[in-house]
Amino acid sequence: MSGNIIDIDDLASEVMQCLNEYSEDVDKKMKKVVRKTATSVKQELNVTSPKDSGEYAESWKSSVTQEKNQAIHITVHAKKYQIAHLLENGHAIRRGGRSYGKVTAKPHIKKAEENGEKLIEKLMIKELG
Repeated sequence: MSGNIIDIDDLASEVMQCLNEYSEDVDKKMKKVVRKTATSVKQELNVTSPKDSGEYAESWKSSVTQEKNQAIHITVHAKKYQIAHLLENGHAIRRGGRSYGKVTAKPHIKKAEENGEKLIEKLMIKELG
């Protein structure tokens, strides 16, 4: 567009075309950053999840739950999701209630989520520079 002479009647359509191209570029970069962040969070959870809980630590997975032109939703979840809440927050033991005995919390999900939020912000700033 620089150096070209644009008729005043075509100015609005030229500006809209430039804005659409910029928007498409930002969308592509945003999707790339979201995918990279989801992978990073999944890998962190694989490393930081309690290892004494069977296959739980290795069961983390990321899945694209929705993708449109201008948006992408990726969910990071454990295949063994049934115990995620119990491990993150602790729970009463089977025969004794909370007063008698409790399995202590082993927080790992919240920290990975916070790290993901920081990473996505950092990567978007870097991409859009």
